[in-house]
Amino acid sequence: MDLTVVAYVIYLLISIGLTVWVARTLSRNGRVFIGDVLHGNEKLADSVNQLLVVGFYLVNIGFVTLFLRSNKEVDTARALFEALSVKLGVVLLVLGVMHLGNVWVLNRMRRRGIMERQQTPPVPPQGWTAPVGA
Repeated sequence: MDLTVVAYVIYLLISIGLTVWVARTLSRNGRVFIGDVLHGNEKLADSVNQLLVVGFYLVNIGFVTLFLRSNKEVDTARALFEALSVKLGVVLLVLGVMHLGNVWVLNRMRRRGIMERQQTPPVPPQGWTAPVGA
């Protein structure tokens, strides 16, 4: 069997496995942030979380498949490991950037929700005061 095909198969298995693991981790832990931003609306938080996971899968698995092709011929075990290390390293960097981007967006959403809650008065006003000198 051609070692290039072996490199492709190993690359796809590891890359897609890492993508699934990162997406599940983000989904499980990001749900708390989304629930906080949406003021405890669990049903909406679950829906938003699921949509974010689908988007994460589409972007990352799309990148993994586009990055599959290699111009180098893999004819030795050493070349196999070198090709895999470069490809998997790039995939890990992309996954890391996507993870940091998701955390940044969730944190911004959470901060905005906290600021909105702080601007709302704890009790509604019960009356008004006439201006002085009227």
